[in-house]
Amino acid sequence: MDETFELTDPSIQQYCEAHTSPEDPVLYRLYRETNLRVMRPRMLSCKNQGTFLQIISRMIQPKRILELGTYTAYSTICLAEGLQTNGWIYTIEKNIELEDIIRKYLRAAHIEDRTKVLFGNALDIIPTLNETWDIIFIDADKTNYLNYYKMLLPHLSDKGIILADNVLWSGKIVEQIHPHDKDTQAIMEFNDYVQADPSVKNMILPFRDGIMMIEKL
Repeated sequence: MDETFELTDPSIQQYCEAHTSPEDPVLYRLYRETNLRVMRPRMLSCKNQGTFLQIISRMIQPKRILELGTYTAYSTICLAEGLQTNGWIYTIEKNIELEDIIRKYLRAAHIEDRTKVLFGNALDIIPTLNETWDIIFIDADKTNYLNYYKMLLPHLSDKGIILADNVLWSGKIVEQIHPHDKDTQAIMEFNDYVQADPSVKNMILPFRDGIMMIEKL
């Protein structure tokens, strides 16, 4: 999920966009179609974030990737960039109405035969997956970020990383929290818990809506 919040001046953002490698044509078409056809297109990863995910994936060369929150598969395609020949990416999405566009672009990106798309509640699906993950990308419901982290950290490979999106939550994490704002509360609890966890090394990358990068020690 991606929000409109930006940490830097729009002119700096434009400069960064102009000095980031261009999108693959498939990703560009997916970006355009999502904006034209799908509700809440701002949940889509942007070019800069997608390029970051591609570079991380190529660096790690993962055998197994888990993504929580497929949306229309933009980040799925980016994460799959560095998959080993026999690698798989598992991606979980609660909205089955997005299946057509997801599968259309997985085929267009030639990764459908290396992607397991699972529809349903991630908390129910995760315990059924008997895998060790090299990359975990958390971009699902914010109220369960900490639950996902606790469930998945034991299944992260020794050199693997967890990436959690939207950890700055439109800047609300440094504002007075409304008592009914469960999402912001959950993001803050997640950030604080990870920060205090002696079993990991972590940092927040302050671009777009913030990405927490977590390495198991």
